[in-house]
Amino acid sequence: MQFATIARVLGVLLMLFSLTLLVPISVSIWFSDQNYMTFLFSFVISFVAGLAIWLPVRGRKDELRTRDGFLITALFWFVLGMFGALPLYFSMGLDLSVTDAIFESMSGLTTTGATVLSGLDALPPSILYYRHQLQWFGGIGIIVIAVAILPMLGVGGMQLYRAEAPGPVKDNKLTPRITETAKALFLIYLVFTVVCILTYKILGMSWFDALGHGFSTVANGGFSSHDDSMHYFQSNSILVACSIFMLVAGANFALHFLAWQERNPMHYLRDAEFRFYSGWILAGTVVTVGYLYASRTYGMSDSLVLGFFNLASTLTTAGFASDFNQWPSFLPYMLFLLAFLGGCASSTGGGMKMIRVLLLYKQGVREIHRLIHPNAVIPIKVGKRTVQNRVVEAVWGFFAMYVVMYIAMFLLLLMTGLDLPTSFSAVGASITNLGPGMGDVAANYGGISNPAKWILCFGMLLGRLEVFTLLVLFTPMFWRR
Repeated sequence: MQFATIARVLGVLLMLFSLTLLVPISVSIWFSDQNYMTFLFSFVISFVAGLAIWLPVRGRKDELRTRDGFLITALFWFVLGMFGALPLYFSMGLDLSVTDAIFESMSGLTTTGATVLSGLDALPPSILYYRHQLQWFGGIGIIVIAVAILPMLGVGGMQLYRAEAPGPVKDNKLTPRITETAKALFLIYLVFTVVCILTYKILGMSWFDALGHGFSTVANGGFSSHDDSMHYFQSNSILVACSIFMLVAGANFALHFLAWQERNPMHYLRDAEFRFYSGWILAGTVVTVGYLYASRTYGMSDSLVLGFFNLASTLTTAGFASDFNQWPSFLPYMLFLLAFLGGCASSTGGGMKMIRVLLLYKQGVREIHRLIHPNAVIPIKVGKRTVQNRVVEAVWGFFAMYVVMYIAMFLLLLMTGLDLPTSFSAVGASITNLGPGMGDVAANYGGISNPAKWILCFGMLLGRLEVFTLLVLFTPMFWRR
């Protein structure tokens, strides 16, 4: 294990992260909310800590191995989540405990969107902006790590986009160099964000709200600067625009890159995962809108807008606060379960990812066919390409551990005293990075115990790092020389 090189990388990352704390200082000064010293103090602590980690090992440039990559990836989220909590803990007017500050920070960076805060409309603008900024940087971090780093480790959604599977990525990278890949993806992410912000402004938001909600929408995070979330604006146009941008951000950014680079939108139609994703969007919207209208919950216009918005918000795991928990019959549970499907691989969406769900379905169909023809050789194909059995085995392994960890955290939450619906939905909302749950966590997570919050923080990291990347650190084999 190259601990010195790992420390050097983490030190640099922490110093870079500390520089992002300078932006909320400007916001605080602009709005005169008296929180600029909070961010300045947090900046100094974070920068000095990063410098202290980096200085002793600044000359070490050993080649990183696979296990080093696992550790760096996991520590990247954990360390930044810890230091990201500093402004929230020290902020004037919040009075958060250490646990609550870390929970809010981890929720932001992993784009989960679960919050312990209430009374958002009265909070300092700099804090509201900072929460949006955490999600925006978390969103681009997810994409870059998923496309440029995790495939080299043999884990993550983009492992499925090797030569065995169809899609825009074959040799684990979009361009010859990882740095070029990261730059290309960041440019697409930035363009989507700017277009989203301008759209919100044109539709009636203030610049502050447009900026913050643009960050949260493209990151599929779900944080808002208002307790009523997107419903605060009382605009169907804003809800529809938000829905579209959430769904765009829930698609594979590597696919966006290829379509942009070659100026050919037909790449979307040729991609099996995108077609599968689109099918779920269409089916979910039809069922949600149809039932809302048939049950006379809303008229046709509101059924269309609110049904589409809530479907997009849960399927992409953006999790903007809404009233779907009060909807009739099966709809709340259907929408909640759709979050487990999530977005596409290498998107800002959470969940298990559409490509995995598609392969699980195809493997199930193959087993049924084998019952009829035991000796038949039945390959699994995604598009026109055959998927190797090793990839299918990896997906089944992922699904098995996903279920095991869900059950384990569910039982642990029950042990903390939470009721059945709250425990079930809180774990699901954390491991899928959805955010809002049901029961006692429908509005926010402020009322649950500290042990429950730490369990859910682990769930957020587990879902964002796609299970294996985090669990491998807890195996004795990982630490053997």
